[in-house]
Amino acid sequence: MTRTAQDLRTRVTARGLRGPVGTRGPRGSVAARGPRGSVAARGLRTRAARRPYARLAGALLSALALTLAATGCAGSAGSTAAGKRTETSAAPSANRVEPLSATPDPRLPVTVRSFDGERVTVRAADRIVPLSGSLSEIAFTLGLGDRVVARDITATFAQAGKLPVVTRGHDVSAESVLSLKPDLVLAETTTGPDEAMEQIRDAGVPVLVVAPAKGLDDVGPRIEAVADALGVPAAGKRLIERSQRRIAAVRKAIPAHADHPRVAFLYLRGSASVYLIGGKDSGATSLLEAAGAIDAGAESGLKKDFSTITTEALAQAAPDAILVMTKGLESVGGIDGLVRIPGVAQTPAGMERRVVSIEDGVLLNYGPRTDQVLKSLVEQLYGDAR
Repeated sequence: MTRTAQDLRTRVTARGLRGPVGTRGPRGSVAARGPRGSVAARGLRTRAARRPYARLAGALLSALALTLAATGCAGSAGSTAAGKRTETSAAPSANRVEPLSATPDPRLPVTVRSFDGERVTVRAADRIVPLSGSLSEIAFTLGLGDRVVARDITATFAQAGKLPVVTRGHDVSAESVLSLKPDLVLAETTTGPDEAMEQIRDAGVPVLVVAPAKGLDDVGPRIEAVADALGVPAAGKRLIERSQRRIAAVRKAIPAHADHPRVAFLYLRGSASVYLIGGKDSGATSLLEAAGAIDAGAESGLKKDFSTITTEALAQAAPDAILVMTKGLESVGGIDGLVRIPGVAQTPAGMERRVVSIEDGVLLNYGPRTDQVLKSLVEQLYGDAR
């Protein structure tokens, strides 16, 4: 396994679907890209853009305040005989992004169209404030990390670690942002509160709103939107090509003869008593399908983004494996705590303790590290099966 794949793996316990199944919190998160919030007064957030995440937003805001500080990985899987895996530990991962080899030189000014319909003119890009972990990741990977002066709490990769936090679960502090004298603020469709975003705009700061990340098809457009606004469109094209090439390579390596495991995406925040199962609009479907799996929640008829976990819903989904975020898994006491959630132990996944865990800060970002997320998911689902 490559180090980048190992970096995304944490504590693992399982017996294989067709080989071993492993067990990890962004956007942001769900926490890293996750559940979304309210509608902006000036059209910052359209109803269509926020619909997949609105149901989870209230629970997320309180959960983030209690459970998210910094995200890291803390383990990997060790193989044993008969295709089984036992829970082991390893040194913490570096959790780093990989910038393009050549640092681009922004060509400004530029005028671009924001996802909220506004035309935004960017005259300088020396002080960039991305208000989500995913947007921070794109800026750093484009090679402009030295220009980023603040971060959202969901920017958990190492290079962003020393930056001041100005957003916590979409709770922006306008005063903190403005005190940094930004040239450009990068926002998601759900960045808020509305009053804070209005205050930033009223101060004359350009605000680019980027379309939400919902699936693999959004990787390219999100990178392109950020790169164009920063005046580095050529670097954006190179990063898009690299990202797409790496994703394609992972998909090509998926075991051709493997069954299509049913995987349920569970969003967990034990300290806030948040226990949800993902449905059609959770954001996980595209990733699971790319890994050759079936989104058990969506396939069972759950049309919402997230629904409260019930014994009946889990029985209907009947997952062979469960996908979770690392911090979520930790918040319920690991796999032992997970199987104590009503209904989990009765599923095929619960009975076999088949849990795939991916870092919160990157799982649903759909950005430059999505190939690593997909690779980790594939390796945990199929192990050494070929």
